[in-house]
Amino acid sequence: MARPIVIAHVSDLHCGSSYFIPSLAMRVVDELNELGPDVVVVTGDLTDAGYRGEYTTACALIDRIACERKLVMPGNHDARNVGDVHFEELFGARSTELAFDGVRMLTLDSSEPDLDNGRVGRERHRWVEDRFADPEEFKVVCLHHHLVPVPGTGRERNIVTDAGDFLQVLGRAGADLVLCGHKHVPHVWRLEDMLIVNAGTACTTRVRGRVKPCYNVVEVEADRVKVTLRHPFGGGDVVADMRRESHLACPWRPARHLGELTEQGAAE
Repeated sequence: MARPIVIAHVSDLHCGSSYFIPSLAMRVVDELNELGPDVVVVTGDLTDAGYRGEYTTACALIDRIACERKLVMPGNHDARNVGDVHFEELFGARSTELAFDGVRMLTLDSSEPDLDNGRVGRERHRWVEDRFADPEEFKVVCLHHHLVPVPGTGRERNIVTDAGDFLQVLGRAGADLVLCGHKHVPHVWRLEDMLIVNAGTACTTRVRGRVKPCYNVVEVEADRVKVTLRHPFGGGDVVADMRRESHLACPWRPARHLGELTEQGAAE
């Protein structure tokens, strides 16, 4: 690719929740508009219970982001109370594809109606492999549920139920980056040459331990992927920097407060 591609990764808005903070949400929008990313990805839980009013609030908020390319997918909270009907009406298909400037991005709806756990499904494996057939493209998968357990989130209860099979598919297809949400705790895993990047909650106080509301900015270059953790009103820290040509370890260097998590927090 001729220039760095900037991906803003936001998750778990929970519009309608008592923990939702409108001023934080507007600050995130303002910061994204100032950043001017190439694409904004919202990895689910737009709402708290999948109700129409919550969806319209989330839609109005996302519409204020002045980015031409936006990828939005549902989470487990959005699949409650037949919320998928409202999602499709306001945001379109629950699984989509976007390709630009040597980057191909797939979004997958990993939610199940009225369940907290997620599932990809073997029926999507061939689609992912087919769409990732070009070895020259940078390949990104976006879904709500986390594929690998996230430290600092207590007992693991609802990882994607078919995560093992899907991780094998991603490895075989040469996926470079996976963006997830769900647990409200940011983290980065490196599996061989693939990064799995989890986002925290962008604009709620539904957090664990001393984690603060946050979002991610991912910068993709031909030989490097850099992840910056940003807090509304609070600046940002580079938490992962993988230089692909040298195959160096991908360090996770969180700010101090992220390393002081309690084992249990609010339920996702």
